[in-house]
Amino acid sequence: MISVEDALKTILNAISPLGLEKVNILDALGRVIGEDVYAGRAIPPKDNSAMDGYALRAADTCSASETTPAILEVVEDIPAGTIPEKRIEPGQAARIMTGAPVPEGADAVVRMEDTRKEGRQVAILVAAKHGQDIRLEGEDVQSGEKVISRGEVIRPAEIGMLASLGRSFISVYQRPLVAIVATGDELTDIDETPSPWKIVSSNSYSLAALVLNCGGIPMQMGIAKDRREDLVAKFQAARRADLIVSSGGVSVGDYDLVKEVMQEKENRMQFWRVAMKPGRPLAFGMLGDVPCVGLPGNPVSAMVSFEQFIRPAILKMMGHVNLFRRTIQARLGEDINKKSGIRHFLRARIQKDGDLYTVVTTGDQGSGILKSMVRANGLIIFPEEMTTVRAGGMVTVQLIDDSLDFTQKPGY
Repeated sequence: MISVEDALKTILNAISPLGLEKVNILDALGRVIGEDVYAGRAIPPKDNSAMDGYALRAADTCSASETTPAILEVVEDIPAGTIPEKRIEPGQAARIMTGAPVPEGADAVVRMEDTRKEGRQVAILVAAKHGQDIRLEGEDVQSGEKVISRGEVIRPAEIGMLASLGRSFISVYQRPLVAIVATGDELTDIDETPSPWKIVSSNSYSLAALVLNCGGIPMQMGIAKDRREDLVAKFQAARRADLIVSSGGVSVGDYDLVKEVMQEKENRMQFWRVAMKPGRPLAFGMLGDVPCVGLPGNPVSAMVSFEQFIRPAILKMMGHVNLFRRTIQARLGEDINKKSGIRHFLRARIQKDGDLYTVVTTGDQGSGILKSMVRANGLIIFPEEMTTVRAGGMVTVQLIDDSLDFTQKPGY
């Protein structure tokens, strides 16, 4: 039996980022970019107006006010998207819309609200400053500037920038194909009517959802019966994936065959059993050249183990650098006891309480109680050497969703 840290290190050492693929920029959202992006032109490409108003020479308005406005001749209208035709000379102005190029000779824009139209002239009611309400050429991005670096995650802002640069396609790291194999004669699929002694293979779906949640592509292989030839056939078909995840068949029963298959000549099992609860009977190795993680069959054990080992592996395959869930310190709302030597991950509910977080467990912590995961938004990490934490003590909690990232009221 190995530690959680050693198990994680072993798995991640066997994982490498996948190759790159070109995708439409909207399909790149949340993906890791695989290239540096340089600006082929300045943004904005020319000086343009930040307001609807009048482009003019600031020197012509130095003494302007509501009582003594500067009266200027309007020589041109410049809608957005058009090119100015005239140069602004002393005593002149051009009506200009937001985003339109500033005409030559003008060095300021006065917004419409600070003017009064008077026939073919305009009264300027305020003194303008040089550069006022003008977006300068290249003030956002200079031509040749690196604007997005390889390895960054593409967010909506990056997509907007790529669009501004005219990049409709971009290279990103591939999403891994993750084969999911459930094992056990006791399992039936979701659309079958289960007999009283059968259970629905919920792991096939919770694991697929977890794969989707972190950006992978699940490939559900169905249920392998407790026969060696059936399991081998499922694993053989799964080898076209980038990662294989099985559930069940890694304990010590007569029909727990996953370990046996993983130890065959062409395969390599690197460890079995991790000092954690739930999730102790966990195996990792290579099926040929494909990494394979054999998870326990109990639904909570499978999900908790996925969070600790498979999620980081999938993220690494996708080129991510930040692989791990955030942890916080929270005040415990109940007494907790356990035996030493094993790290416990307790399903828990965290909430904000003033300037602190408080946390309580979600009830029965049995590894078959899927309801405990439904109610949880975090896992209390109970270290190996610790045996007791009293109510009011501080504990480390691993967040397993984004429920604490949002509130019902704005924070301003």
